[in-house]
Amino acid sequence: MTAADTHQAIEAVFRIEWAKLVAGLAQLVRDVGLAEELAQDALVVALSKWPESGIPKNPGAWLMAAAKRRGIDGLRRNRMLERKHAEITRDLEEERKASIEDIGAAMDDDIGDELLSLIFTACHPLLSREARAALTLRLIGGLTTGEIARAFLSNEATIAQRIVRAKKTLGNAGLTFEVPRGKERGERLASVLEVIYLIFNEGYVATAGEDLVRPALCAEAQRLGRILAGLMPDEPEVFGLLALMEIQASRLAARQGPDGSPVPLTEQNRARWDQLLIRRGLAALERAGAPTATSGPYALQAALAACHARARKAEDTDWQRIAALYDNLMDVTPSPVIDLNRSVAYSMAFGPEAGLKLLDRIAQPETLRDYAPLPAAKGDFLFRAGRLAEARAQFERAAGLTRNEREKAFLLQRAADCG
Repeated sequence: MTAADTHQAIEAVFRIEWAKLVAGLAQLVRDVGLAEELAQDALVVALSKWPESGIPKNPGAWLMAAAKRRGIDGLRRNRMLERKHAEITRDLEEERKASIEDIGAAMDDDIGDELLSLIFTACHPLLSREARAALTLRLIGGLTTGEIARAFLSNEATIAQRIVRAKKTLGNAGLTFEVPRGKERGERLASVLEVIYLIFNEGYVATAGEDLVRPALCAEAQRLGRILAGLMPDEPEVFGLLALMEIQASRLAARQGPDGSPVPLTEQNRARWDQLLIRRGLAALERAGAPTATSGPYALQAALAACHARARKAEDTDWQRIAALYDNLMDVTPSPVIDLNRSVAYSMAFGPEAGLKLLDRIAQPETLRDYAPLPAAKGDFLFRAGRLAEARAQFERAAGLTRNEREKAFLLQRAADCG
């Protein structure tokens, strides 16, 4: 194996072990930023030693031991001025006495809670949604600052600053690195699920740029969802979100034409839908439980997606069932966007005029003033109702609002189709 191959293998191992390593270190040092620095120090040590000694049988335990040694050395250099550092050092000294095999076993036993606490910390409501997303991708996903910047069409400096501020905010808050319980857990879980879905949606419907979808971002959100489902097997909404993402992701290959233009759901080639992801999604939906009026928003949205997944042909879609599910969803989590999607379902179930009536009754319409899907939906309803001149105006308005080049071209073509 060449030196380049060895370095590539080390980097691959490090990416796999990254989240576990940072999670375990954060539990010990009570500081996400310091934990990340120690993890990076461990990689530097591995890059210097592993090319000669070879990759160890338990690389995660080796990296953890190396990071802990670096932590002890750093605290000693600082002369342990603070009592907190003295306590951490004693903990680290005790851990150091254990063999690498013992450390590895401890990691395997405890990593569930450690990783879960890191997920809840990265998605803390103290942070903005953008900061939570960036920090989650950095700490849990192991993505570099450059990769995160590219994913959200931002620049590295902005993302780096966002991550630094987020870690500083968490550090200043004096958080305990534990999985919250009771009411706080429910509040924090909602934040965790929101961030993961935000990441998925940015991949599924890119808000800007030339690409309609970014499958890598969807895949990262799905991976985070699977981790969370494994760590929280008794939370229905976790499985609801996982089911929703798996089923939605099953359609990625069919959502674009050969030229990258959008293909509406009703016109997609369903033979291109990924049946494995659909089966995974339906299995996760079963774990979430049958949808009821009291189901959570992700479980209800997953049930909506399942209606499409189960229809072999577009004309087999049970739109009346979908409309009823949207009624339930509006009761659970009312929002103008849900109201808009509900009007689409009604237009398909009961005709375009039914959809137009619901559009006229959307609450807080000012929230959607610059939201391209609103005039796009209205244009579609008007087109199907035969009101072509009005439809054309709506499609042109939607094209002027979107920041995605593929979507803009699609909407302009629909405007042209109105004659």
